[in-house]
Amino acid sequence: MATAPALRIGTSGYSYRDWVGPIYPKGLPPKEWLGYYAREFDTVEINSTYYRVPSPQMMAALVRKVDPQRFVFAVKVPGEMTHNRGKFAETVSPFLAGIGPMRDAGCLGTLLAQFPYSLPREGEDALAHLGRLREAIPDEIPVHVEFRHTHWYRPEVVDFLRDQNLGFVNVDLPPLPNLPQEKTGIVTNGIGYFRFHGRNAAKWWQHAEASERYDYLYSDQELAEWVPTIERTARASRTTFVFMNNCHMGKSVRDAVKLLRHLQLRDPDHVPPWDATDDPLFG
Repeated sequence: MATAPALRIGTSGYSYRDWVGPIYPKGLPPKEWLGYYAREFDTVEINSTYYRVPSPQMMAALVRKVDPQRFVFAVKVPGEMTHNRGKFAETVSPFLAGIGPMRDAGCLGTLLAQFPYSLPREGEDALAHLGRLREAIPDEIPVHVEFRHTHWYRPEVVDFLRDQNLGFVNVDLPPLPNLPQEKTGIVTNGIGYFRFHGRNAAKWWQHAEASERYDYLYSDQELAEWVPTIERTARASRTTFVFMNNCHMGKSVRDAVKLLRHLQLRDPDHVPPWDATDDPLFG
């Protein structure tokens, strides 16, 4: 079973071609990217599972690339369980089978259910679907829910999540109407969870490719503003995850390291492998 430090900080995904150069050495095979990433971090969010249900072989391969005694995964549930919910019932069992190797290795930290900005606020009972989601997942597997509309930031919703033992995802988003802006540190299932999406307001709704949304580098001041909330949440939780999702060109990696320094989890003089000029992989 992986150890459980009070605070784990990493990135939303690790397998990006545009990280070659800024983060990964040129010539480093993709199959070695996760191991290289794990030299610096002890957690990562797996987002590819949103697009397709993972096979047990795929997840077992990820486990083999890390030390499951210290490294923990957060795994996003498939879109059929959050967005295209008509296929919910037929997706649950294959998904649970797929994440089996991580559960068996003790390095599955939580599941992430990211719901869209357009999650219906009238008509369809979205909260009932959340209850259905929790019921479908074994009790011992934590599940965290991300909302992207201020409508869901209400006491009765928080109470519902707490009653259902569902986690709340605190977010940092661009300053746009109806996107949550408060620096919340809400914990509803004993595990804190934060996602930083960047603040690229110009590209959030208008972009040629969705990845442009996440082209943003946080300033030290912007990250420092979150430190008291993250520290308070970590003290109130058995563990807390923080993931940087501003992944364009490896910006999430650099911001994760900056946040680790702000939280005094890295020495100010620490040099990550991608900035170490004497790293043999950059030779």
